[in-house]
Amino acid sequence: MEKSFENALAELEQIVKELESGTVELDEAINKYTEAMQLAKFCSEKLNNATQKVNEILTENNELKEFDAEKEG
Repeated sequence: MEKSFENALAELEQIVKELESGTVELDEAINKYTEAMQLAKFCSEKLNNATQKVNEILTENNELKEFDAEKEG
């Protein structure tokens, strides 16, 4: 089963907290950093896919109307 965006983000936040604590040994920190980068990439891809789907939905007269979250919000 594929990981959800929310679960990946929660895992990423936990890893960041652990790394920021300064109590993680170097080897473990490297492993956690690698895992965090993979989670960040996964989350980024999920967000890009969601944005693409929203753009496809927001059409007018069969023409794509670009969606910009910053302008819409």
